[in-house]
Amino acid sequence: MGQVVSTEELIGIRRQAGREDRKVVFTNGCFDLIHRGHVEYLGQAKAMGDILVVGLNSDRSVRQLKGQGRPLTPQDDRAQVLAALEMVDYVCLFDEQTPARLISAVLPDVLVKGGDYRPDEIVGRETVKEAGGKVVVVPLTEGFSTKGLIEKILELKR
Repeated sequence: MGQVVSTEELIGIRRQAGREDRKVVFTNGCFDLIHRGHVEYLGQAKAMGDILVVGLNSDRSVRQLKGQGRPLTPQDDRAQVLAALEMVDYVCLFDEQTPARLISAVLPDVLVKGGDYRPDEIVGRETVKEAGGKVVVVPLTEGFSTKGLIEKILELKR
């Protein structure tokens, strides 16, 4: 089972991984309602390295990005659910709209985002590339999205 850690703890974990020649993979998101698409995406990300770190938007950050009414699930609950997934090693909350500061602090070997992003839109891509890492876009699993789940729930309620 993974762990929820602070940025400072994560920096230490990253240093240790580097000394042990272990590859660190980083991804991020809101992960408001975990679904099959998330699980498949995280599994693909984990396959790219030894340690999978998930940067998780705080509640405040999610509200800024998604609007009032979101997140549906509080940050501590989202963090614990993510950490319980087999492929996730560490979860670290960030309060900004983007994970740029966290990515700069961790400098992962691989930065992964879903296929709803173009490579030039990925926050932290330049930082990772300049440090010798790579940026990978993983195709999304069709038919699975948090927005779609919310819409389906609201439709059933009518």
